[in-house]
Amino acid sequence: MLDIDTNDVPVQTLYFQDDGATPNSRLAVLLYRLKLATSADPASAFEALFAAHRWTPLWRDGIFDYHHFHPNAHEVLGIARGRARVTLGGEAGQTLSVNMGDVLVLPAGTGHRCVDASDDFLVVGAYPQGQEDYDIQRPDAAAHKQALARIAAVPLPEQDPVTGAHGAVTTQWANDQREHEHP
Repeated sequence: MLDIDTNDVPVQTLYFQDDGATPNSRLAVLLYRLKLATSADPASAFEALFAAHRWTPLWRDGIFDYHHFHPNAHEVLGIARGRARVTLGGEAGQTLSVNMGDVLVLPAGTGHRCVDASDDFLVVGAYPQGQEDYDIQRPDAAAHKQALARIAAVPLPEQDPVTGAHGAVTTQWANDQREHEHP
């Protein structure tokens, strides 16, 4: 039994444009605001939730304070403790407040950084099975074209890390991909 309620949880979608240095993605960033059971060990609960949906939990830590993205992997960030302000989309992106229980699902190429955080801020990071060997890249106009090619080669995950086979990753991202292929 997971200590996270994922029933009928709404998902917020956010889109960020390529700025010439941070590629971002044609796929939406997904933001879930989940309710955690009061008895939960939130980090372990997120690890179990993500693993149950074929996303491999690899680390517990914070989020880097510099803009970066992963050109070869999608990423899910489960906020296990504390709060932070996180900028998504690169230098001209959007800054969001995240709190314990929030989950950000970042498509490959999405710029992100931590602006500030509480002392107890803890994140669980996970990646779709087969994408665990992720690269960290800073925005760079000179390497931009190569990053775009790598991002385009990243397959869609089989399941949403929060809701499974019929979640926003499998529905919203598939729709986003179709719209990009056939505008």
